[in-house]
Amino acid sequence: MSSELLARLAELTTEAVREDLAGIDLLPTVEIARLMNAEDAGVPAAIAPLLPAIAAAVDAVAERMARGGRLIHAGAGTAGRLGVLDASECPPTFNTAPGQVIGLIAGGAEAMAGAVEGAEDSREAAVADLAALGLTADDTVVGISASGRTPYTVAAVEYARSLGALTIGLACNADTALGAAAEHPLEVVTGPELLAGSTRLKAGTAQKLVLNMLSTIVMIRLGKTYGNLMVDVRSSNEKLRARAHRLVAEATGAPDEEVGAALAAAGGEVKVAILALLAEVDAATAAGLLTEHDGRLRSALRHAPGGGAPGAP
Repeated sequence: MSSELLARLAELTTEAVREDLAGIDLLPTVEIARLMNAEDAGVPAAIAPLLPAIAAAVDAVAERMARGGRLIHAGAGTAGRLGVLDASECPPTFNTAPGQVIGLIAGGAEAMAGAVEGAEDSREAAVADLAALGLTADDTVVGISASGRTPYTVAAVEYARSLGALTIGLACNADTALGAAAEHPLEVVTGPELLAGSTRLKAGTAQKLVLNMLSTIVMIRLGKTYGNLMVDVRSSNEKLRARAHRLVAEATGAPDEEVGAALAAAGGEVKVAILALLAEVDAATAAGLLTEHDGRLRSALRHAPGGGAPGAP
């Protein structure tokens, strides 16, 4: 290992050693739990100063996705797994199209459950992974790295930016190579970890929270919600079918029998059922209106016969 790399790691706050916690293994279990809880409580405060920057990134992503672009997360280790997790939750949560939100992890699927030797150090693999997706200028690449120096992640962002794609660099240190490479640097400085070098802790929590914001607010901006109702949910199991019923009932105030009939006619599509009930049109008409208005329920309601139901939210 080079002395240069050791020196760089020593400069990272995420790698710093907390001398005050040198005896943590001697503490009662409940005290260790209290310490962890107190450390975690500081993560939202570390994110708060970045909210304007996060909002700007969200708006830029939504603009590109509205014209057909994809949201692509890229990272290694814990950071890569968090990106894959966020991407994998978008289809069942927001009914995103296959391939609309993608998670790339250095080393591929094998790296989800174990370490892949040298994967995070391969800049070439990052370029190859993105090239295989046919990256375009309408796409967004979010590079995720606690240190902000992971070669795979930095290379992914640099390559994406060279093609004109939107780039976001999510790191947990200040003044990182990843932040410098990205159009939208999001550097959440979470400080030294409870266990030195274990960036799956506060740094991982910060990354998860920021990814939650990015994907969720982007989907709100794309019309995937109606108010605070998750109306693009995919009804793929009994729990989600029950949730769909509750969502339609909440949005329309219709009795259960009408909600059930509307959902059946709509093939389980929540937005179609809501529009059909509020606008008093059949499911086919509702589906057509939604298609005309890019799936945005509020817009479809405004242009429905009669402008939607009086008092609709």
